[in-house]
Amino acid sequence: MYPTPYVASLRVFEPLEAFDPVDRLRWQNLDANHNSREEEQRLALERIIFPQPPSARPDGVHILDLDGARYISPWSTATRCWAALESFKGQFPPPLSHFFISPALEEVITSGMDFIDERVPHTLSETWIIPPRWFSIFTPNEREIGSDQHGPFSRARTTIAQAKARTKRAHETVEGAFGVGPVEEEIENLLEWLEIFHPESLVELDYGGLAGYLSAALTADGEEGLVADTSIEDVLLSLDGLAQGDGQIAGGGYERLVRRWRAVQAFETSI
Repeated sequence: MYPTPYVASLRVFEPLEAFDPVDRLRWQNLDANHNSREEEQRLALERIIFPQPPSARPDGVHILDLDGARYISPWSTATRCWAALESFKGQFPPPLSHFFISPALEEVITSGMDFIDERVPHTLSETWIIPPRWFSIFTPNEREIGSDQHGPFSRARTTIAQAKARTKRAHETVEGAFGVGPVEEEIENLLEWLEIFHPESLVELDYGGLAGYLSAALTADGEEGLVADTSIEDVLLSLDGLAQGDGQIAGGGYERLVRRWRAVQAFETSI
């Protein structure tokens, strides 16, 4: 099991040549088989126990070597920590946030912020759930499932060109059906994020440790584990239904998706 088994990630891998020469030199000879996913999560847990500025140590990367080319997804630890802090603080009036995060801890998290050039994270993360908009980026044949030393895994990967085209279609479909609103805005933000990166990048959805919980939930329901996961199909069917103006089709796909992932979220309260 992963050190943080409740986190799913959407990652962008840019071609090595998209980075500056110093980083290219540093990353071109790294071992692509190094378990960077486990290391990233282990260090995240260490920071919870022993807080330290996220910019105080060299950051890691995830590596993909495909068809003779190397792709890099920096962890963007500092940027993600700062974004998470701002998101959390935004949920409360300013005086209340200090009851949850002390000024001293906030100073540790934000230390070195002015010296980091890269403010756009290559990874988006969610806990205990995968947003439907992430599934809309992929097709079923781009999904890979299996099992390794951490247990079941499920990943999907596509080109960023395909990801942007599919996200744009999802945005147009949702906006056409419901107009401007929170769901439409979230998809628009996803598209804007994808637009930032190199045009030959790859996009990967990694269930992380949620694959194990989903497999257990499906098996308990009499299904064949991750083989029975049709989350991508359900989202695409729902979008097709919206595009056709067929609420029954759209609702059917969405209801199956929600029911499946509600079973995963139930594990959070049982731990």
